[in-house]
Amino acid sequence: MKGLGVRGWLLLGLVTVVVLAATGVWNPFPALWDWVDRSKPISEPDVVWQQRVGGTPRSVTIAGDTVIVEQRTRVEARSLADGSQLWERKADWSAVAGGDRDPVVAVGRLLDKGYEVLDPVSGVTRRRDDRAIAVWTYRNLLLDAYCVRATDCTLRAWEPRGTAPLWSAFLPGVHSGVLADNPELLGTRRLGATRIDGGVAGPEGVPPLLGFPVDGRVHVVDTATGRVLQNVEPGREERLAVVGGRLLRIAATSRDGSCYYTVTAVDPATGQQVWRRTGINLRTADYAGCVQREDPQGARNVLIGVAPDGREAVLDGYDGRLLQVGADGEKLLAVDDRYAVVRSADKGSLLGRELSVDRTRWTRPAGGKSGAALTPYAAVLSEEKPSRLIAVEPREGRVLVELRTSANALAVGPNGMIIGEGREIGYVRWGAGAAGVPGPGRDGAPVSPDPGGSWRPPSDQGSCGPKRELCVDGK
Repeated sequence: MKGLGVRGWLLLGLVTVVVLAATGVWNPFPALWDWVDRSKPISEPDVVWQQRVGGTPRSVTIAGDTVIVEQRTRVEARSLADGSQLWERKADWSAVAGGDRDPVVAVGRLLDKGYEVLDPVSGVTRRRDDRAIAVWTYRNLLLDAYCVRATDCTLRAWEPRGTAPLWSAFLPGVHSGVLADNPELLGTRRLGATRIDGGVAGPEGVPPLLGFPVDGRVHVVDTATGRVLQNVEPGREERLAVVGGRLLRIAATSRDGSCYYTVTAVDPATGQQVWRRTGINLRTADYAGCVQREDPQGARNVLIGVAPDGREAVLDGYDGRLLQVGADGEKLLAVDDRYAVVRSADKGSLLGRELSVDRTRWTRPAGGKSGAALTPYAAVLSEEKPSRLIAVEPREGRVLVELRTSANALAVGPNGMIIGEGREIGYVRWGAGAAGVPGPGRDGAPVSPDPGGSWRPPSDQGSCGPKRELCVDGK
């Protein structure tokens, strides 16, 4: 034994470890590999949990007590509590429908008709369809469309966990080919933000009316009854959009080297004009002869426009009211039916405004590259140099969580958000148990302290419309 030397002793030790591992007495290799493969924390303070998923996520959605991660060729579900994998399926696309209490996951394969509706916790198939070529997912509804011929299609509405259609409607075509999940309809174009995913808010409530483009015409469908209210062809200088329960006819005319805009809102049920505004640029046209190639900017039932003096304005799509007109040099970063986040003219501050009273509710310092997004549960802010992600209560601006991280905000839920960088995702909880963080209210939305009673949860855009105009006596 004296002649073994250092190398001999190392070899003997290695052989001993291998024998012990093979006989099950002691196996250090799993722990050693976990140490080698340990991921660097993606934020400071650390997240509740951090997991490496199978591929770079295309989308991440919080669905009740689960996290649905869509990748290029598969979809997986993870526990919101600890990030452990619950199930995995091969799929080319996935989309979440339903609210916090009744979520489901629709999955399908490209170039194949049909889809499956899965339980997000177990992955068990709740419903299967073999004909649909397109699926649209909302918080309170799931729509699909199938075609027996190119000009003979049927649109159907389902409750997220329903087993029979609520209604069906005829459409003279949808589009050629298989369209998978959430093909674009004629609505609004959301503002984007660096390091905040476009789907961070999750599924929204279905609008009262939807505009389906078919062969150069727009078919306006009432989502409460399935009635096709209008079948309209735009004029040569027009672009059509369906926003806030109205059909908008946006005209852009080139004259004297400038574009002149007129927005006319029509009640699709009667065909009557409801409101009209001139001079508001909804950013639908480019500079090539004022040709309109884009949907108007906005979200849910509101529109973003630019006044003739260059100031940005927020309009109510239902009645055309100016909900907010910004100061000179201010920049809208995010907007929804209730609030707006604005960057000040000197780029040194972010302002949180309540649209119903056109009032600044909170102010916080910001950099020139700040981004923002509004969700039902929080306003998410991104900062650069240094990199930060901040979530604040939308009305009062109270900080729910502030992270030093270069990761992206991927999904927001009632009690926290998912952040991610590459294949790493992690969950951060609001306030980490601190007092004063609003708890979930109706449909899981946080209830803000509001002694005056002026705060309202996100409006139900289902059967009654944004102003409850489709219900009898407003009930």
